[in-house]
This record gives sequence, C-alpha cells and structure tokens, in this order.
Amino acid sequence: MRGSGRPPGNGAAAPCAFATGAALGWLADLALADPRRGHPVAVFGSAAAGLERALWRDHRGRGALHTALCAGGAVAAAAGLQRAVRRSGAASVALTAAATWAVLGGTSLVREARAVGAALSAGDTEAARERLPHLCGRDPQALDRAQLARAVVESVAENTSDAVVGALVWGALGGVPGLVGFRAVNTLDAMVGHKSPRHRRFGWAAARLDDVAGYPGARLTAALAVLAGPDPRGAWRAWRRDGSRHPSPNAGPVEASFAGALGVRLGGTLAYGGRVEHRPVLGAGNRPVEVRDIERAARLSRRVGALALAVAVGGRLAWGAVARRRDS
Repeated sequence: MRGSGRPPGNGAAAPCAFATGAALGWLADLALADPRRGHPVAVFGSAAAGLERALWRDHRGRGALHTALCAGGAVAAAAGLQRAVRRSGAASVALTAAATWAVLGGTSLVREARAVGAALSAGDTEAARERLPHLCGRDPQALDRAQLARAVVESVAENTSDAVVGALVWGALGGVPGLVGFRAVNTLDAMVGHKSPRHRRFGWAAARLDDVAGYPGARLTAALAVLAGPDPRGAWRAWRRDGSRHPSPNAGPVEASFAGALGVRLGGTLAYGGRVEHRPVLGAGNRPVEVRDIERAARLSRRVGALALAVAVGGRLAWGAVARRRDS
C-alpha cells in the first residue's frame, strides 16, 4: 500500500482480526455465557453507580455529564487497548474476542427465557415470577401465566437487538471501542434511562443516546427476523404496520417483526417500574402468546444472532477489501 502511512498490523490485517475475534467471541458466549460473578459489564455498572451517587442532581446537565464520563471513559479505555495491540495480529484477535464475549449476552438471554418457560410448563407460576426479573424490569406479581409468557417473548425480541445484534453492528463499525461503547450506553440506559422520579431528568441523556446507538441494530434485527422467522411475510407486514406504534423507536420494529414472524400478538397493558402502561398491540389479528412460543422465540433469537455475526463479519471484510483496493 504505497503512501498509506499506516503502521504494520493496522491495514489489511485489521478486518481479518475483527472477523476472527468476533467469531471466537460469539462462540465463547455460546459455550460459556456470562459468568455469575466478576463480569466486565457488572464492573462497569458498579463504577457507573458510584459515579451517579457523586454526581446526581435532578438535572439533565448532570445526567449528561454522567453519561459522557461513563460512556466516554469506556470508549477511551477500549481505544487505548486497541492501539496498544495494533501491531500484533494475535493480540488484536484476542482482544476482539474478549471484548465480543464480554458485551454479548445471547446465551444468557436464551437461558433465562427457557428457565421461565420451563417453570410455566411445569405449572409453577410463582417460580416463573421469581425468574422474570432476570430478563426485564416488569412487576412479575401483576402478571398471570399468559402475561408472563408474553413478557418473555417481548424481552427476548428486544434483547436480541440490545444484547447481540447492536453490539455486533457497532463492533463492525468501530472495532473494540464500538463494541465496548455500545454496551456501555446500553447499560447506562438500563440503569438510569427509565422514567422513574429519580431518573426522569438525570437519565434523559443516557436514554436518548441509547436510542441513537440502538437504531441500526434494531433495524437489522427486524430485517433478520423477517429472513429467519417461520413467517417472513407476516414479519414484514407487522414490522411495517406496527413497528412505529411502539413508544420506543427501537423496540417497536424488533418486537413487531418477532410478533409477525411467530404469528403472535404482543403489546398491550404492562406494569413497569411502578407504572402501568397501555401500549399498542403489535401483530393485531394474531393469536395470544402461549408458553410454547417462548422456545420458538429463543430459537428465532439464536438464528438472528448467527445471521448478525455473518453480516457484521462480512461487512467488515468487504469494507477492508474496498479500502485495500482504494489504497492500491
């Protein structure tokens, strides 16, 4: 590459390092899932909570500062590590694999969904209620058997985007800093982005940043659900008709496409964070969610995650090929 001025290991090898590392990290998540203790995301969450206690005021500016320090610090640290290993292909692959494993949560998502499904199948509604908070923040005591099943399917859909596809998209775009930055923003939104009295103003910046960061991953998740689901036409129709009706700009397309793909009806009344919300129905005309649909949603999530890996890796390799041709 004449005249490129790029250091060794940061040109043609970079896309290959990402592709290999991302694939290894995805396989590690598949085999190992999340550790019970000491997960890097949990460590980040503890640090962010400590900083929140020091910075909190009922003010958007303080919340924006908290978001900038937490997310910006995570991205800066990841960028420093990536620069430190850029001359070593093996180290770059290892770092990408470790970061990918740390930010992905697909296996834990499916495991928790199946645990609730197993409890419901056994007729143990109380056990299902106890397990549901591992998936989402809804009030499980307000949910009956059918509502628990619906909550699980909706959580699987939304978290397929948040815990798998979105991270892979940003990894393809930004390497290790992209992976880490997306997970940091998503974690901050889960911590302070909800509309509780404490976080209505303080969490505004985290929620809006998460909306922006989640936009491409949510659309890719919806598209892949159309391709991978058992009813592509129904998934496409529900996405186009109902996706924009959801109060979340990113959860809407994902949940609607899953609803259409699985032939079920999502949305409606739910209790979340001490509030009762009446959300639009997604997949109107479809049947209500049944317990067996939890496993169907889990399998669809797996297929979507595998396709997202292929898209992220293929896109990064294709961009690398274009860059090499341009530089030559």
